Amino acid sequence: MIVCSVNKIAKMYGGNSIFENISFEINEKERVGLVGRNGSGKSTLIRLLAGEETPDSGQIHWKKGSVIGYLTQIPDYHDSTTTKDVLRLAFSPLLQMEEKMKKLESEMGREANADKLEKLIEEYGELQDKYAINGGYQIESNIEKIVHGLNIQRLLDQPFSRLSGGEKTKVGLCLMLLKEPDLLLLDEPTNHLDLMAVEWLGDFLREYSGTVLVISHDRYFLDEVVNKVIDLEDGEVTAYHTNFSGFIKEKEAKLLREFQAYEEQQKKIKKMKEAIKRLRDWANRATPPNADLHRRARNMERALERMEKLNRPILNRKKMNLEMDASDRSGNDVIVFKDVSKRFDDKLLFEDVNMHISYQDRTAIIGENGTGKSTLLHLILERLYPDKGEVRVGSNVKIGYLSQNIFSTIENKTVIETFRDEVKVTEGEARGILARFMFYGYAVFQKVSQLSGGERMRLRLAQLMYKDINLLILDEPTNHLDIESREVLEEALDDFQGSIVTVSHDRYFLNKLFGKIYWIEANKIHCFEGDYTWAKEKMNEFRGKAVQINMEKKKETLSKRKEPIKHKPTDNENMKMDVVFLEERIMELDKKLLEVKDLEVLQQLYKEKEDLEQKWEALCDQLEN
Repeated sequence: MIVCSVNKIAKMYGGNSIFENISFEINEKERVGLVGRNGSGKSTLIRLLAGEETPDSGQIHWKKGSVIGYLTQIPDYHDSTTTKDVLRLAFSPLLQMEEKMKKLESEMGREANADKLEKLIEEYGELQDKYAINGGYQIESNIEKIVHGLNIQRLLDQPFSRLSGGEKTKVGLCLMLLKEPDLLLLDEPTNHLDLMAVEWLGDFLREYSGTVLVISHDRYFLDEVVNKVIDLEDGEVTAYHTNFSGFIKEKEAKLLREFQAYEEQQKKIKKMKEAIKRLRDWANRATPPNADLHRRARNMERALERMEKLNRPILNRKKMNLEMDASDRSGNDVIVFKDVSKRFDDKLLFEDVNMHISYQDRTAIIGENGTGKSTLLHLILERLYPDKGEVRVGSNVKIGYLSQNIFSTIENKTVIETFRDEVKVTEGEARGILARFMFYGYAVFQKVSQLSGGERMRLRLAQLMYKDINLLILDEPTNHLDIESREVLEEALDDFQGSIVTVSHDRYFLNKLFGKIYWIEANKIHCFEGDYTWAKEKMNEFRGKAVQINMEKKKETLSKRKEPIKHKPTDNENMKMDVVFLEERIMELDKKLLEVKDLEVLQQLYKEKEDLEQKWEALCDQLEN
């Protein structure tokens, strides 16, 4: 069944047409990838679908009653509102039911009249059934599942207003997933996620019960998630019923067919023009001029005018021209970490780190957000220093650094001024170089502060290409780059003769270029000689053994106890087990409250439930503190 129908829509900004006469359909449960170059209008189109903007012409029709989920600007909340409070808003109707149930429980505990009590019990039972059917008892587990998947556990108790922009975006994504709308519209959802969260999100969307439309430049993510691709190019859309890899093959084959058809038509047009010229030439040579030949020539000319001309397909579009040459080679030992430890605000990031990066190594550092990946890069750059151990940069190492927050402090300088700050060339030479990075004409006089993330990345790459370096340090280099630009970057890095160290969550990029992986987990670093896929397999084996040992310990502990035990305040594991025990007992009492009719027994059960809830709240407070 069609969930969304787009019929001949058009949109213009500032007199420039973004697209016109676009039509396509999205069916229920489809996983749609919206792809296209940066600036092609993908984000504009998704805002139109979300109802954030209206098309200049045409219509967008939704299936009646459809609920659309789109991550727009996140609202501000009161300073005391925690991240968990924000996430619980996804369940507002259930929370209202919960409050009403608590009021009824309180009334049942106080009510002495048997008839009134029976009515209260009946009302409570109906409400509890509705609450259970709609997932009321799964609120906490649902929140925990998605919070854990997106790796934002540490944000739960923090005031939402104090989170960074990227953290608020992740919380907004989590809130939207918890609401489970009929259609999810996601614009670059992986940009602020670590690699493990990207993989989790891919699994989640693949099993999602509704319909999904996603804009992404992550090729592995698209392959995992989508079964249909809508390609937005030159203001037109083409749909492909396949995953991303299939789309690439089908698009290449389509372009080849179109080019062949164009060439055949051009040959036909050429022959028709030659025939028209010959007929007219013969007609004019005759004495008197031959009217029949002139008529035939005119008829052929009309046929040529009526012919629908095919546009010449663009096979080779303009791309960045990126060639990175290494300067004089470094020594064999490029970077050496020896027994390095680092803390921030008394929080241990990692300890006993030993790393050895040799000449021409392609090294990737991966791990969850907050584990210290960027800190390792800053230790190499000597912007930070270890608490313990030694970080040594080898002889003749010349570093070029590409950060995530490129040019964030530059406000009033233009593109060409910023480029020439680091690359000492004439204005004419600078304009020629910048054109190779797709800054044409007046674009070189744009303010850097007004550039998109992808444009800033291109400007920084232009600077790096003309610097004297033999070690590239790249912090999320593919963020904000479209797929074609990522491919150009990969080709350039593949040819680079120096050494490369990167932090990245782009699995395609990691597998294509990097043969040594340093994986940060649980304050330790694990080294794998192989690509990301190999490292992930080995890391899963390592985790599996650790989980098995932990589970055996838990089973042994649980088998020895049937009631909550007294424990030290610092014994978190036992406290968590007691929380689970209490929750299960409270749910049992909820069921008994519906079944029992005796007033005295009801009041005893209610008193027991109240006592257990107080213990549960006390334990939860202890765990949070």
